Amino acid sequence: MSLKYAVSTRLPTPFAIFDIHGFRDFDTGKEHVAVTLGDIRSGEPVLCRVHSECLTGDALFSQRCDCGSQLNAALKLIAEEGRGILLYLRQEGRGIGLINKLRAYKLQDEGADTVEANERLGFGADMRNYLVGAQMLGHFGIESVRLMTNNPRKVAALARDGITIAKRVPLQSNLNPCNTHYLQTKAIKLGHMLSHLKLQ
Repeated sequence: MSLKYAVSTRLPTPFAIFDIHGFRDFDTGKEHVAVTLGDIRSGEPVLCRVHSECLTGDALFSQRCDCGSQLNAALKLIAEEGRGILLYLRQEGRGIGLINKLRAYKLQDEGADTVEANERLGFGADMRNYLVGAQMLGHFGIESVRLMTNNPRKVAALARDGITIAKRVPLQSNLNPCNTHYLQTKAIKLGHMLSHLKLQ
């Protein structure tokens, strides 16, 4: 396994004082983190979010997606429960990277949807790989999770990599005029489970 644990330290946030753990993937050169709270090694299913990096949504408050609001909601839910883990994986733009994501944004400005934009750039609709997330969970001895996600592909991928999905916890937030079409595309073309959305 190319994933190696590097360091742990405290992470004070508005929600709670978490612990943050750094990992290096020597195959890809990427660095990932796990944010944890409470006793996650008890053997009981752990409240879990596997979150892919989104600079524009997570750090720059973009309204084109729901990523930043999902990140905040997941941390808040973990804090309220007093126990859980959030994996922050460095696979920007559903795995195509930041610059290509911005190129995809430009194509969306010109009328493409989020899936068509990726495909016009020569990529698949979703290039993410969740094996590194399963390996990070394994580091903490976590075998069963209550997974905060709307994405059935993520559920299937983690299950395929040996993680038991005890429950799927919907994580629906930040529906706004700038991201309605984006979310509709994810629901229609990628199968995301978004019950709060009217599909057209």
